Amino acid sequence: MDEQKKLFALDIGTRTVVGIILEENGGQYHVKDIVIKEHAERAMLDGQIHDVLAVSKIIAEIRDELEAKHGPLKKVCVAAAGRALKTERSETVICIKGKPMMQKQDILHLELSAVQQAQAMVAEKHETEKSYYYYCVGYSVLYYRLDKEEIGSLIDQQGDEASVEIIATFLPKVVVESLISALQRAGLEMEALTLEPIAAINVLIPPSMRRLNVALVDIGAGTSDIAITDMGTVTAYGMVPVAGDEITEAISDQFLLDFPLAEKAKRDLHVSDTITVTDILGFQTEVSREETIEKISPALERLTNSICDEILQLNNRPPKAVMLVGGGSLTPGLPERIAQRLGLPANRVAIRGIDAISGLNLPDFTYKGPELVTPIGIAIAAKKAPVQYCTVYVNDQPVRLFEVKNLTVGDCLLAAGIKMNKLYGKPGLAMIVKLNGQSVTIPGSHGEAPVIIRNSLTSALDEEIKSGDIITVSRGRDGLPAEVRIKDLIDEVPEKSITINEKQYTIHPVITCNEKAASLEQIIADRDKVECRIPETFEEVLRNLNLNDLLSELTPFRISINEKETFLPRHTGKLFKNGLEANYHSIVDDGDNLRIEKRGTLSVKELADIKQLVLQQRIPVMFNGKKLELSRGILEFQREGAVLNEDDAIHAGDAITLVKKPMSPFIFQDIFSHVSVDMPAASSGSFVLLKNGEKASFHEPIEPGDHLKIVWPAINNKNSNVKYI
Repeated sequence: MDEQKKLFALDIGTRTVVGIILEENGGQYHVKDIVIKEHAERAMLDGQIHDVLAVSKIIAEIRDELEAKHGPLKKVCVAAAGRALKTERSETVICIKGKPMMQKQDILHLELSAVQQAQAMVAEKHETEKSYYYYCVGYSVLYYRLDKEEIGSLIDQQGDEASVEIIATFLPKVVVESLISALQRAGLEMEALTLEPIAAINVLIPPSMRRLNVALVDIGAGTSDIAITDMGTVTAYGMVPVAGDEITEAISDQFLLDFPLAEKAKRDLHVSDTITVTDILGFQTEVSREETIEKISPALERLTNSICDEILQLNNRPPKAVMLVGGGSLTPGLPERIAQRLGLPANRVAIRGIDAISGLNLPDFTYKGPELVTPIGIAIAAKKAPVQYCTVYVNDQPVRLFEVKNLTVGDCLLAAGIKMNKLYGKPGLAMIVKLNGQSVTIPGSHGEAPVIIRNSLTSALDEEIKSGDIITVSRGRDGLPAEVRIKDLIDEVPEKSITINEKQYTIHPVITCNEKAASLEQIIADRDKVECRIPETFEEVLRNLNLNDLLSELTPFRISINEKETFLPRHTGKLFKNGLEANYHSIVDDGDNLRIEKRGTLSVKELADIKQLVLQQRIPVMFNGKKLELSRGILEFQREGAVLNEDDAIHAGDAITLVKKPMSPFIFQDIFSHVSVDMPAASSGSFVLLKNGEKASFHEPIEPGDHLKIVWPAINNKNSNVKYI
């Protein structure tokens, strides 16, 4: 036999080890020999070798048996058991508020962060401290969400929160290492390595069919392995710890059979309508296929539900079809139950044997059941698409990766245990300020993306790598704290243009920071309170323009009289807006034409008239034949202690004190405060006072209309000279 075309493959299962030799010729494969041996003891558990010596012994026995017929065998193709795969779902959420639109590298970073989180969850569940003790053999995105709403793609999206939910599959490194150790002890070298689900898929579902959403279920003795294809690739792997042994144990319990007899009865049900069993008490019973299925129905339901629930978990919906392989797939009634549970037509769930493998020639004596699909698939898949190790260097540390898919820079970082969520620089500290009473959050600058260098060239996370690549990754720089000027907070600085008394003015906004005047260029700090307001009323406008003199004209004319406030509206200035009278609380709009009339003056006498106050006591009399009005003050106006005259001005805001004087009758003497009397030159110096023709004294009371005289006896008997004041 041509050594180059001879393929030796081993399927190391939980209960049995299958050795197979294929011959390749022109792309066709011919089955030359198959050897199946069961483990003498529990050397395998959940797909992992627990007793390397025991497993290597049975491998050596199969090798020896095949070498006796086909010559020396030095290299072998093997598969890591699908039941050793660990599947985990994970979701990662990040805040994108205020950040630039998301690009492809941002989304990849988000996905890989979710994968690494799933990797840590797997490690935690299996009590492993190092999450990178697990290879990621593939992951699929289940959902992208933007602000908690499902979305098709996050590229060029903006919002507050972005998240991705993935399902990832991991293979423990110890599974591969123990497999290599068992082969070496058996004197064999690993020629190629694959995964059991990949092996089965590669021979039953070629790439051209993988655009279809199909579930492949390999039902073995202890576990059922599941792989899902969709959109041209294998999207997910899964495993449930329920399989053929569950059915065997149910038959054993129902018919009191030991485990080997129950296993034989289960296999007989696949080819016979009735089976004959002998229980442990020696009684022989013949039972029909239908009766047996009915008795083991609870176990069938558990197996069906376990498989279907995992398919729905991995695929998020029923697939288009289900392929069953492995010895457990021959369980009676299982395809029909799976179809019913998934809501599929009965012809969409089928058992596939090795006769369904294209390009495979089978000798007549070869058993063609579904349990041989995986062993043959291992040989063919490992030859066509072998999984190999490659070594790269991440930050000067060697990292070995398991090539179950096209490896990327991101895979290398995961395998090196580098925390993806720590690579991006932290955003700078934000600050909160208040603008016109509203809280505004100002984020710091964004943290920078990590710098990834592969073989001295800048690289992206999704770039494919090759063995020997040298990768360095450095964390992105942190963002800077928020820094903003007042002008950055204000979209547009408002202004008004108005006319006041035919002069043009521009009104600028009043800007304060923490109640102190500020400029647009001022840098603000956390918790600052910024106000930017354009003056609205006439009063605010005049203050803004420093026209305080005009403002005072419009201020209501108020004074205090004996500590009682008095408002004099007739002496308040008037304001006209676009020709119509307004007040200083009215709103000023852009383009308004304003006119201000100044307030009038106010004298003491005018104030007395307004308040109907009498300032003087007056009486009319006749003196020396002429009319005369006598007067004296009876009400005195004082301001800050000073007495005001009738013509003195009163100002807005003055505090006026009114002092009333007691009223008393006028006397003759009062006349001399209004007239000046010159004594005649020829007078003897004596005089006579006359009131209504009768003599009177200086203290003689006088009444309105009295006729008063002063007579100076003279040598020539002439009257004196009198002057009136």
